[in-house]
Amino acid sequence: MHHDRAVATHLVRDRMSREPVTVPPYMSLTSVASCMRDSDVGCVFVTSGDELHGLVTDRDIAVRITAEGTLAGIATALEACSGDLVTVTPETSVCQAADLMSAHSVRRIPVVEERRLVGVLTLGDIADTPHAQEVLIALSRTEANH
Repeated sequence: MHHDRAVATHLVRDRMSREPVTVPPYMSLTSVASCMRDSDVGCVFVTSGDELHGLVTDRDIAVRITAEGTLAGIATALEACSGDLVTVTPETSVCQAADLMSAHSVRRIPVVEERRLVGVLTLGDIADTPHAQEVLIALSRTEANH
């Protein structure tokens, strides 16, 4: 029980990746895909200055854009990004962040401070916590319906 209590008090800042990969809004999706490959990541954040517009995942490019017949060399990061992001702050508890990830069926959540992107918390970052299983269950339910 003591272990669970300690995990519940962990903060996002202790687990988050501090250098999320960002791209400008008007970068072509071909360039975005190259950036993902070169950085070995599955998503990039679309930003201009300090403003976070959304994120683009490899799945967005492979499924959404390709399925619509859009050419990746013409489409932009801004056109492909998922907006309306759920975010957390570095001071959010890992438990609260995991609850948000479960509720919204997302594998990653941007970490913002004063509206500026400062990191990202992924399912992998919390994989060794009891909360990861809740997120996985929520994701499996969502993916089974798509």
